[in-house]
This record gives sequence, C-alpha cells and structure tokens, in this order.
Amino acid sequence: MRPVFVLHEHHRPRHHFDLRLEEDGVLRSWAVPKGLPTDSRRDRLAVAVPDHDLGHAAYTDEHKEIADHGWWELLDRTERRFVFVLHGTAGSRRYALIDTGTDWLLHLTKEQP
Repeated sequence: MRPVFVLHEHHRPRHHFDLRLEEDGVLRSWAVPKGLPTDSRRDRLAVAVPDHDLGHAAYTDEHKEIADHGWWELLDRTERRFVFVLHGTAGSRRYALIDTGTDWLLHLTKEQP
C-alpha cells in the first residue's frame, strides 16, 4: 500500500496550508503559510505541527478543504532533509523538506519527474 498525502487548505484563523504525509501509522504534518512552492528559487517556510491520525486525510469542514491528495514516495533521507515526490491529482512534483534546526524549509527541486 502506498503512503497517502493530503494538502489541506485552511481559511481560518489565517489562510494557510497543511502538508500531511503518512508515515509510521500517522500523518506527519507541517503548516505551510504560503502553500507549496511553485519556483525552485523560492523556498517556503514549513512549521512542524503535531501528527494527526490517518482518518484526518479525508477530513474537511467549513474552514478546511482538501486542496490536493494522493500518495507520496520517499527518494532520499538524511538527518537534516528528505526528498520526496507527491503524486497528486494534477500530477507529480518533487520536493525536499529541510530541517533548519528551528523550523523547516519546503523546496521545489529543479529536477522534476
């Protein structure tokens, strides 16, 4: 079974996105205030937030909707970063999450699938 991902779009309290990746039976989660990067020259802040249960992958309400979903594939992992591909409804995109020690940066890689 392929691990799922979901990108939630929140409209309150402030507009932001949450990237959630299934790993070890939970959804590891990052708040991404400006959404996924669309340019490899401009990284986006990603703030780690508490894990969510897998049922949250399909959760929506009046303030939260699913912006994208699908499965994800780990390509490489070190202590400070991991590279992965999101296989979503609009296609596949390769990203890296980089641990800065305080927060994370979400980077769209130059090389794409």
